[in-house]
Amino acid sequence: MKKVITYGTFDLLHTGHINILRRAKEYGDYLIVAISADEFNALKGKKAYYTFEQRKAILEAIRYVDLVIPEHTWEQKMEDVQKYDVDVFVMGDDWEGKFDFLKDHCEVVYLPRTVGISTTKIKTDLNMTNNG
Repeated sequence: MKKVITYGTFDLLHTGHINILRRAKEYGDYLIVAISADEFNALKGKKAYYTFEQRKAILEAIRYVDLVIPEHTWEQKMEDVQKYDVDVFVMGDDWEGKFDFLKDHCEVVYLPRTVGISTTKIKTDLNMTNNG
């Protein structure tokens, strides 16, 4: 079985998220999605609209996703690759080169992001709508 892993906050789920999950799953048979724990988001200075448990439940309902795990630190990626016997590590191309250190342990793939959509854009658009 070929295992794939990807990481993200996956807040305010949108077509860009679905696209990366679908394309990541195409690289293997089993997709693991590590999502930022609420405490980790706080360390990064990010605030998700949905809690970790809510984001986890949403992701678990998506047919491409086989397992959802929490991400607690930046450093845990190497541990996860080894612990889950990962074959392919997938991230959006806005992270290009940042995870090349994993190449000794698995294939590293950077996928193009979906143009015109992001959680930041959604939040900005909603804010403009509510304040306009």
